[in-house]
Amino acid sequence: MNATSSQTASAQQFLSVEEAKQHIGEEVGISPWLEITQERVNQFAQASGDFQFIHVDPERAKAETPFGGPIAHGFLTLSLLSLLSAQSSTIKIKDCRVLINYGLDKVRFMNPVKVGARIRARFTLESVEEKSPGAFLLKHKAVVDIEGETKPAMIAEWLGMSVR
Repeated sequence: MNATSSQTASAQQFLSVEEAKQHIGEEVGISPWLEITQERVNQFAQASGDFQFIHVDPERAKAETPFGGPIAHGFLTLSLLSLLSAQSSTIKIKDCRVLINYGLDKVRFMNPVKVGARIRARFTLESVEEKSPGAFLLKHKAVVDIEGETKPAMIAEWLGMSVR
């Protein structure tokens, strides 16, 4: 599935294991753009305890950083994968009772997300593996784009376990 067709696809793609494997290497989902507001950054600071000035003090961030203002926490960007995935059409294995966030193999923060910027995530199915009878590990490459920028904010290999 290409990016254009995935933008109009349902947020749910429940496929058999065999059908899912046919999409390995393809971009299978793209989220809508999401604005990163100062309010969201402040809420994440409250939840995480990370009150570094580059995130929560707009005047100081503008005066003392090369970013021209506050930037989102890298871990905020990472945590938004759940929301961005739910808004796109990533692949899930049908007839499974639960999908569990299994973790990440690799995460790289490539470009800071300035407050006021809009981001989206593009998901490419990297692998589908049966780990045990009825338990399937799916790896999606997630690329978080920043609107108007050529360099992505983040690239991650995200693992999800589908269990029957």
